This record gives sequence, C-alpha cells and structure tokens, in this order.
Amino acid sequence: MVQIRQILLFCPAFNAIVLLNLFWKYYLRRNKWQFVGDYPYHLPKLVVAVAPHTSAWDFIVGLAVRSHFKLHHVKFLGKQELFKPPFGFFFRGLGGIPVDRFSKRNMVEQVVDRFNAADRFTIVLSPEGTRKRVDRLRSGFYHIAVGAGAPILMVGFDFGNRKIMLSEPFYPTGDFSADAKEMLKFWGPLKGKIAEKSLGYL
Repeated sequence: MVQIRQILLFCPAFNAIVLLNLFWKYYLRRNKWQFVGDYPYHLPKLVVAVAPHTSAWDFIVGLAVRSHFKLHHVKFLGKQELFKPPFGFFFRGLGGIPVDRFSKRNMVEQVVDRFNAADRFTIVLSPEGTRKRVDRLRSGFYHIAVGAGAPILMVGFDFGNRKIMLSEPFYPTGDFSADAKEMLKFWGPLKGKIAEKSLGYL
C-alpha cells in the first residue's frame, strides 16, 4: 500500500488532480459560496438542469461545483467542432459529448440514446440554452428527462446571496407547461451574475 501511494504521489496526472481540487476548494471559500441541498448520488440516471445562465462565469462556478461534489462522471453537450484537434481532448476530459447538429435525428433523441445505452448516466444542461436574455425555458432538457425516464435535479447559482442551491429530484409529469411553472418557483428567486437576465424576470 505504501509503495502504491509513493507511486501516485510522483504521478503528474495525480498531482494535477489534487492541485485542481485544492484550487476549486480555495475558490469556493475565497468567494464565500455556500451549498444548500444535497446531491442524490443514489440515482443512477439524472438530468441536472442549471440556471440562471447569464455569464461565462457560470462555467467556472460549475467546474468548482463539479469538484466539490466529485461529479467527474457527469457529462455535458457541445457542438462537434469543439472536439476536434487540438483542444478536443480538453473538452472530452471535462465530460463533454459531441452533438451532431446536422443529424436527421435531433439532439433529444441522441441524448436519450446515450441514457438507454448505459446503466448509469448523468448529464448537465442549461434550461435556457443560452446566456442571452430569454422569455421562456427551452424544453430540450425536459424532453430528455421524459424520454430517458430520469428525474431532473435543479441546480441554481444565486450570485446575489452566494449560494449554490440543489433541489430535491423532480420527476416530470409529461406536461411541460405545468412543470415549467413549478421549476420556475425554484429558479425564479435566484439572481445570476447579470441579474437582469435571471429567470425571475420572465
């Protein structure tokens, strides 16, 4: 056991992971982020919907949250072009999945296939689909959850109060309009980095 530990300590990849985890821990503490709610590790399949998405800083906070909860298995979607050399390995290493935007099969079907092909699968998505101001939730994340038979974990980045909020797992009924109203009760009070783009302004 001692020999294994000695080998790992001198392994550059291991050291890099340790340093990154320490960095994200420092980042969260330095910026006074607090966590409210627990991550449901017991659920094998999950759609994680993160909002409000108003700034590129959301990605940074997301990486810190990923490290805090040790969610290195969680995937996210990206256009195919991002996964080509020379930086494709970086996005794959972060859990990225390329989506063929020109496929005859739409994005929802492609992701549902991923869920059906795995015993355990979790993906993180933005219900807004953009950092721009929106007047309604996009439905893609919802239809993925319905098609995969997976619950939705709502996560909120509340920059106003420096809180990262996690909901209880939400099981979609199939009625998007009704469920969207319920989900907005969770996200509505939260202020994004750019407050006027937050979902509470819908």
